[in-house]
Amino acid sequence: MVIGVGIDMIEVARIQRSLEDTKIGQRFRERVYTEREIAHCEKGRRRYESYAGRFAAKEAAMKALGQGWGAKIGWLDVEVVSLASGEPLVYLHNKASSLAQELGVQHISVSITHTKLYAIATLIAEGEKVKKD
Repeated sequence: MVIGVGIDMIEVARIQRSLEDTKIGQRFRERVYTEREIAHCEKGRRRYESYAGRFAAKEAAMKALGQGWGAKIGWLDVEVVSLASGEPLVYLHNKASSLAQELGVQHISVSITHTKLYAIATLIAEGEKVKKD
């Protein structure tokens, strides 16, 4: 059963500007992306597109869980990694993991696509809805 669906689109240039900003770039990178995400994005020749795709996937995850960024879920609570094949996987940590368990999420599917201009991610959270009293 589908518990939630999220979709997000971001301009690659917006992420690039944030990452390259001398005042906030390093802080932005460390507040939004895990070490594994940074390592993956930095090794590619299309790194800003990779960063943007992961940003969109994190936003899509928050939407699928019925939450926005902030009090319930932080950026580092959602991690987007890639298999050797390139297939993206989403790992939920801390508050996001707890919320997913409360909602009955058992499986997450994510798809990310990007061009030089935009990155788009779609996420589907599936499982058995938890009945509330």
